[in-house]
Amino acid sequence: MSRTSKQNTGDIVRDFLSVADLLEEPQLAQLYAYLARSDETSVKDVMDALDLAQGTAYTYVNRLVDAGVVEVTRDEQPRLYTARPINLTVTADGDREYTITPALIDAVGRRETNGDIDTYIDRHGVAGLATALSYAVARERGEVTHRLMARDLDISPLAAEIVLQALRPVVLEHFDVETSGASLADIEGVDEDVDDA
Repeated sequence: MSRTSKQNTGDIVRDFLSVADLLEEPQLAQLYAYLARSDETSVKDVMDALDLAQGTAYTYVNRLVDAGVVEVTRDEQPRLYTARPINLTVTADGDREYTITPALIDAVGRRETNGDIDTYIDRHGVAGLATALSYAVARERGEVTHRLMARDLDISPLAAEIVLQALRPVVLEHFDVETSGASLADIEGVDEDVDDA
């Protein structure tokens, strides 16, 4: 599923609606991210990995199948499922584009277990998280610092560092980067950022 919002077809609306639930419901995003990391997975595997009740696991998997972002790869019991790749570009606020990818969906799915990601989404929305994710990738490649991100996005350096650290596991899992970014312990002046905030 690779589309851009500039196309003017009914497919774009259908594709966007099919991923909208993933961005609004962290448990669905978490399930999609788990399936995207796996080759083929049964509902039993989903239940064990995500600690879901059987009924909940079947309901969520069926919702994702109905939305077209997960497909059945084996009809015999136990059925096996796999996630379809998502790469949907949307425009937010009239001119700012961001791309909904498995990495972004994974980051949204971590909202339930990571308070820093949850807070960032509350303050800046999913579009803001997508932007932060692109900075996190650039940070791991050694191309930007938390201070540059903070200046560009008009947020405090501490807020930038916190979200970059929260997104680091997502970046390392989804992107082929040579890690060269500094850790929180390596950043000078973090205490100054706390005083400035």
